[in-house]
Amino acid sequence: MADKKVKTEQIDASEIVEKAKGFWAAYSKKIIIVGSAVILLLGGYLGYKYLVTIPNEKAANDQIFPAEKLFGLMAGQSAYNQDTVNMVLNGDKAAGVTGLLKIASKYGGTKSGNRAQYMIGACYLQLKQFDKAISHLKDFDGNGADQVQSKAYLLLGHAYAESKKTNEALDYYTKAGNISDLDEGMAAEALFTAGRYADAIGKAKEATELFQKLKDKYPISQRVSSGDVDKYLASLGVVK
Repeated sequence: MADKKVKTEQIDASEIVEKAKGFWAAYSKKIIIVGSAVILLLGGYLGYKYLVTIPNEKAANDQIFPAEKLFGLMAGQSAYNQDTVNMVLNGDKAAGVTGLLKIASKYGGTKSGNRAQYMIGACYLQLKQFDKAISHLKDFDGNGADQVQSKAYLLLGHAYAESKKTNEALDYYTKAGNISDLDEGMAAEALFTAGRYADAIGKAKEATELFQKLKDKYPISQRVSSGDVDKYLASLGVVK
């Protein structure tokens, strides 16, 4: 019985080997082709990353710094200087500033190129070129940076409001306050802006919902504790 069992196992093993050989004979060409394709794709990815992506990221980061610094200084002022805005957008070789428009065009796939889209949109908003502001702000992606994304949505709201596109403006104002991980202060302010705008364009239902959401979700925010939200709700017919 033992000998029979050993022979059976040997036969089974032989069959497995033969099947494996048969499988390889049938599919070896496909396996080699697929394997080669994977190697080529991996090699292409690594080559692109180290020969193109990383150098581009560094070049874009180096070039954006002067314009980004100017933009930061402008953002901290009460009024934008048009000459400075134009320098930020178009650059100034003598001043060593590369324009954000050039950076966004040349390095669009980089993090710096993405940041440039936000700043370009903000600059065009100041220049009252609202269509251009909308186009560039839509091309910006916060990539998880919720506070910056919220600001971009607010700027889009302003641009659409100035363009008299009320539905789009309200939509972006609302989006600015509905980002889940946004800090309480920014979320409350964005919802307050959305509520006021909805009220201003005669959308009482939406305004009521926005103010009520602000009151319920952020009860200790300055807009609620100061009584501003209750005043708007009262004017909309909502009593405490």
